[in-house]
Amino acid sequence: VCGRYTLAAPDPAAVRARFGIAEAVEVRQRYNVAPGDEVLAVTTDRQGSARGEVLRWGLVPSWAKRPAIGLKLINARVETAAERPAFRRAFERFRCLIVADGFYEWQARSGGPKQPFHITRTDGGLFAFAGLWSIWHAPDGGQLRTCTILTTAANSAIAGLHDRMPVILAPKAESAWLDTSTTPERLDQILTGLSPAQTALTPVGLAVNDARYDGPECLAPPVPSGQEPLF
Repeated sequence: VCGRYTLAAPDPAAVRARFGIAEAVEVRQRYNVAPGDEVLAVTTDRQGSARGEVLRWGLVPSWAKRPAIGLKLINARVETAAERPAFRRAFERFRCLIVADGFYEWQARSGGPKQPFHITRTDGGLFAFAGLWSIWHAPDGGQLRTCTILTTAANSAIAGLHDRMPVILAPKAESAWLDTSTTPERLDQILTGLSPAQTALTPVGLAVNDARYDGPECLAPPVPSGQEPLF
């Protein structure tokens, strides 16, 4: 599962240049992105051209009766997304990149709260989760644009924390993921996720445990037991 992530890169211009995000789309530093938040993504228009936009995390299928279902659909398993009714149409036609530079996972420990880890590429660079997006039309005529993050089996670097991890695309595979003409065989190749050699885990303090908190302390190192501030 992927339930929290970061886009803490300090230079919005670098994010815009890396993903072709227009000035009209807001780029903010985020230290604790949580389900239901607005997130920075790259989708495609009717002609297939990439465009930056803001989506809400938690996919609401176009046929849903209520948008609350989105909080149950923050992730889609890569093994079944092409067949599940909630994701099938999006997998065929509405793929996106969800811009990030890290995500969080937790490790159980005896005698205290779980230890959070910030997981990044070893080079610390920006990357894109493989995502799906959808447009939901409200009864009053409004639109809600939402997304979900694909997950796959955890690599050996992460397996000690969780059995799943988000699919982080190789930069050279991002355009192929957005292209709806990409063959299923090619999709299987690019949706394998990050290798253990490219995966870095850094323990952080407990500030990230509060989904309402989105400050730089989320990435601060842990402090000795009993001295950790509560957020």
